Amino acid sequence: MLTFIFSLISFITGATAPAAAPGVDLLFVGDAMQHQAQLDRAIEIGGDHYDYSGCFDLIAPDITAADYAVVNLEVPLGGGPRYSGYPCFSAPDSYAVALKEAGFDLFLTANNHCLDSGDRAARRTLSALDSIGVDHIGTYSDNEHRKQQVPFIKDIRGIKFGFLNYTYGTNGIEPRDGMEVALIDRQRMADEIQKTRLAGAEMIIVTIHWGVEYVLLENSNQRDIAQFLIDQDVDMIIGSHPHVIQPMKVIRNEKTDKDVLVVYSLGNFISNMKTGDTRGGALVNVRVERADDGKPVIKNVTYDTFFAAKPAGGSSNFRVIPSRLADSIPTGQKNHWMIFDRSARKIFSTHNVGVSPR
Repeated sequence: MLTFIFSLISFITGATAPAAAPGVDLLFVGDAMQHQAQLDRAIEIGGDHYDYSGCFDLIAPDITAADYAVVNLEVPLGGGPRYSGYPCFSAPDSYAVALKEAGFDLFLTANNHCLDSGDRAARRTLSALDSIGVDHIGTYSDNEHRKQQVPFIKDIRGIKFGFLNYTYGTNGIEPRDGMEVALIDRQRMADEIQKTRLAGAEMIIVTIHWGVEYVLLENSNQRDIAQFLIDQDVDMIIGSHPHVIQPMKVIRNEKTDKDVLVVYSLGNFISNMKTGDTRGGALVNVRVERADDGKPVIKNVTYDTFFAAKPAGGSSNFRVIPSRLADSIPTGQKNHWMIFDRSARKIFSTHNVGVSPR
């Protein structure tokens, strides 16, 4: 009835209906790994190049549906001619290209493996990502470069998002020749959060590499750091590193009277890990809209799980398969998927707050 009345008024007065409030859909996934078996399979398929065809075709529609999609690139792009898996990673540029073609817009580079192949490879990673035209944050060629790149603010459909990326460490490898890795340093984080807000960011998202590997629940240190970041007035905290999923919670910041999303770990995006809880991960979709007062707010947060299937003969490759497409999981791996998915959904149903399955 109200629609009819407004239409009648519009016809008489020539007024136009107010435009619908713009919204933004963000998507986050966890650790994009590149183990030796993945490298071996990519060169076996490609022959004279590393071919990642098929790795992301089933998950790509989820990624491209978002306005902005974020992935943790947990490998340096070393440039070859040799590449390596764990413990010292180095991956070919075609891996990053495949992630871009799947729909990812922002690559996170601050993680414990970013210096695996040395400072030269860490710096080369930055130039390689620049060359394929993707955004990236977390590591910088030197302190001056960091000052130039932070804050990183992205205008997405009219809302200005500030993104920051930090890691707990780099496996004991010290950066050399001025190479900058954004570490979890409370004073530095507070300063950069404030700098980002003053530069015009309407929402601030901190992506953070933390926690204990293979543990399905966050620890007190993660909760403490999360509260520190909430006290700095951030809007989202998205975690990685444990290689397994951990809970997701919408927490009310009583001081600012707004909701803050804390995702403790999204698990692996793609890898060759073998234990049940490491065989997949979760993606998180966050819907942001402007409230009546004009400020952007988190309107809805949902998750879905996916499985990283291993090659199953022929020309098949490692493949990320959404759980809703479980029929595409090779028969011999469906039990592995069920172990992963049941465990993940049990954690989420028991411990999530304000985040539901899609």
